[in-house]
Amino acid sequence: MANFHRTEWDMKIPLITLLLLVMCSSSTAVASWAYSFVVNDGKIFVVSEDRVDQSTLGDVVGKVTYHTDREGTYGGNFSNIYPKGTKYYAIQGITPESAIAVETQEGYVMARYEGEYGGSRVPWEIIKDWIAAGIILLIVVWVAVVVRKKRASGSYRR
Repeated sequence: MANFHRTEWDMKIPLITLLLLVMCSSSTAVASWAYSFVVNDGKIFVVSEDRVDQSTLGDVVGKVTYHTDREGTYGGNFSNIYPKGTKYYAIQGITPESAIAVETQEGYVMARYEGEYGGSRVPWEIIKDWIAAGIILLIVVWVAVVVRKKRASGSYRR
């Protein structure tokens, strides 16, 4: 006859693992942003439809380091519309603190300074996945240690 006796911890492990997986899963929905924007050095710039002539471009002042269409707060030079790698340029005659040019497939558009970005300086959407993986790895290691100890003591049954 099989031994169905389990310790209290053996019964809680699947429940804790399931709870951690649910907590770490992304539940954010696709956003309907009020406007298109880019973030450069913690400052948000709202993208306009105003075209910028290539001859008026200055130096590269930044680029998109993280893009997503999901709601949330993000770190780095973030954009809700442009892909990673999109470059930002200074515009001759305009300080980069008031407006920048954003590279697009059709040319360059002006993005005007709106204020400080209220989002995170750390991309938590990425980091939380690593934290979840670390916790799951710790659980697996802990279970392996428990099984090894039970085998060594002779109380483990297959």
